[in-house]
Amino acid sequence: MSIFRIITFLVLGFIVYKVFVAVKDFEVGLDKRVEKVEALGLGKEDEVIGLMMYLGDPEDLELVEHLLVKNRSKCLEMKNNAEEVSNAYYECARLNAIVKDGKIISVIEELEVL
Repeated sequence: MSIFRIITFLVLGFIVYKVFVAVKDFEVGLDKRVEKVEALGLGKEDEVIGLMMYLGDPEDLELVEHLLVKNRSKCLEMKNNAEEVSNAYYECARLNAIVKDGKIISVIEELEVL
């Protein structure tokens, strides 16, 4: 009976050890994966001007698309053209966004409506 208890304790100890190592490696591995994603250059945070397109009720507008624009006047010109042919709500805004290859990947914060 004592050999059975010793084997049981050894197996339980091994299982606890494996769980501990798995949790520790997961946390370390997660940090390494975050570093790899940042190293891939998936975009850089920048302050840009963007043409934003919203759809939905006037009280509950949802951002559908965004477009990086060179300057304020070009954005306002594009906004006027878009509003003539579409029922969507458009606005030009100064944004804090993730930009890659001349495109807005994601909008972090809308700083100012132009």
